Amino acid sequence: MEFEPVIGLEIHVQLKTKSKMFCSCSTEFNAPPNSNVCPVCLGLPGALPVVNKEAVLMGIKAAIALGCKINLTSIFARKNYFYPDLPKGYQISQFDKPLAENGEVEVLTGERNKDGNIIYNKFKKFRITRIHLEEDSGKSIHDKGDSTLLNFNRSGVPLIEIVSEPDFRSSQEAYDYLVHLKRTLQYIGVSDCNMEEGSLRCDANVSVRPKGEEKFGTKTEIKNLNSFRFLQKALDYEIKRQIKVIESGGKVVQETRLYDSSRDMTFVMRSKEEAHDYRYFPEPDLLPLVVEKEWIEKSRRELVELPHQKQKRFIEEYKLNFNEALFLTDTVKVADFFEECVKLSGDSKGCANWIMGDFTALLKKEKVEIDKSKITPNHISKLLKLIKSGNISGKIAKTVFEEMFKSGKDPEKIVKEKGLSQITSEEELLPIIKKVIEENPKQVAAYKGGKEKLIGFFVGQVMKETKGRANPQLLNDLLKKELKK
Repeated sequence: MEFEPVIGLEIHVQLKTKSKMFCSCSTEFNAPPNSNVCPVCLGLPGALPVVNKEAVLMGIKAAIALGCKINLTSIFARKNYFYPDLPKGYQISQFDKPLAENGEVEVLTGERNKDGNIIYNKFKKFRITRIHLEEDSGKSIHDKGDSTLLNFNRSGVPLIEIVSEPDFRSSQEAYDYLVHLKRTLQYIGVSDCNMEEGSLRCDANVSVRPKGEEKFGTKTEIKNLNSFRFLQKALDYEIKRQIKVIESGGKVVQETRLYDSSRDMTFVMRSKEEAHDYRYFPEPDLLPLVVEKEWIEKSRRELVELPHQKQKRFIEEYKLNFNEALFLTDTVKVADFFEECVKLSGDSKGCANWIMGDFTALLKKEKVEIDKSKITPNHISKLLKLIKSGNISGKIAKTVFEEMFKSGKDPEKIVKEKGLSQITSEEELLPIIKKVIEENPKQVAAYKGGKEKLIGFFVGQVMKETKGRANPQLLNDLLKKELKK
């Protein structure tokens, strides 16, 4: 029997506000433990919450970008459960009346082979059930030994939770959807989506059913997936595990599981609570949240060009292929840098090649953001013009590029200071060619005897003598002429 997975995702996103959801405490990451706290976010008796308007506006902006309908009135509720790092004993969230609902995004997705190469791609729509506002819990740090330390700095940090419909039929679709969400939220500036700092966390609900069956199987929830790759690996493991249970005559149990990346497996955390176990009821200390229509219209006006829109434009306007457009729209900073390069140079392919190749490699190696690099779009534009004019070769350009990255100097200045201009004079190049031919009589004889591939040997020797400065076309023409003599 062939099975298919049914997957739904719940994405928790920290909003990039300066203060918390219901108090004025700072949201600064990595502050000294328990320094960004007050009676409100510690849940002390008599402390009353006040809604952070900026968080609401960011939630609205995210909802619009993800195609959701904004509810003009939504209700905050208490979600009751006990964790040591949840100081109030409940979380202020939204339940039956969320900020937004009924959204839809179109994502380019498909399948990859075991090496990660694309087998096929297609656009597929995924529905979003709801987006609601809530506050984060604190953080438990399990120290070596028997102790657990509590840091409440994160307690009360504003979140949106994005709940999808169970529309995913493979781990790759879930992965591609998560990438789409991350890029979109970063573009509109509502979150940095830094998974290492916990700004983006994911829970997945997964079940399997016989292919063609409409009824869903029993689902399990995988909690706290903190990387895209772990999401995919956890889903793949859980799908195989459930199929194996069913095929062996067993029944899948509804439960919450965790993923252990070191063993590449999921394991039971607890039996799954149903929604009513949280004893939701309206938050008595907060009035209904009323969204003004002007807030929505203002957010629509301020919405930037989204990554999938930019990808399409880059393909059409700059004649890039899909992978190039995907890479160059990864962040607003990269996209803006590329467009400025093209504006200055008029060479979209050349700009794309340098940014995606040598530049990205150096940025990764030195752990530098593109906007913090000493290289500017003007540098790359001038470098491309030096190559196009024949002033320097592509090989020399790499040397110039590395120097630009280190020093931030103008490429023309580097070429002049280091004497890197191409030798384009026949009078200057010919004596070097004759010298190489004279010093290699055996290779000359073999070349004249029919081994024409030896031309590469002579090219290499001349390039070595000229330190890579010989014009390749002129060098090849002169070499062939001299070797015929």
